Amino acid sequence: MQNHATQLYKYHVWANDRLFAHLEQLPREAFHSEVISVFPSVSQAFGHIYLFDQLYFSVLQEAPNEDIFPKIPGWTEEAQGKSLDEMRMLFASVAEQYRDLLRRTPDPDKAMTIAHPKYGSLDTHFSDILRHVVNHGTYHRGNVTAMLRQQGYAGVPTDYLFYLIELQESQK
Repeated sequence: MQNHATQLYKYHVWANDRLFAHLEQLPREAFHSEVISVFPSVSQAFGHIYLFDQLYFSVLQEAPNEDIFPKIPGWTEEAQGKSLDEMRMLFASVAEQYRDLLRRTPDPDKAMTIAHPKYGSLDTHFSDILRHVVNHGTYHRGNVTAMLRQQGYAGVPTDYLFYLIELQESQK
């Protein structure tokens, strides 16, 4: 039986995949068109999600900030100017890294201390950071939906309950 944090991460991947599949049905320019919103384009919103998925993956691996912070410009650059297919491949790659980490982490509630140079340190748990990754993605997928509607396109439901329904149906 899988733990709740792992289930939530699987939802995160499902929701991203669902949104990518929806974007594939829209005109190509919907991904890169500039809008006045939280991000200048849908592609840049995805670049932001990718950057933070990478960053928090390093946090979950308990990498020190001195190793993480120098990688941020590279992760940012890695996602710049990508086509929808290229972005989807970046997301698939980081999702596989998370799946491997989750397989190697028998106790999702293991204690962790993370340090931030501006906000100080936080005593937390692996599962809390994983939940943060999921919440961060959910928030920004909502931004993407608003940006698509601003361009005249419908969004696609990525609610957790829709994931659970689909999961239940697939187990019948």
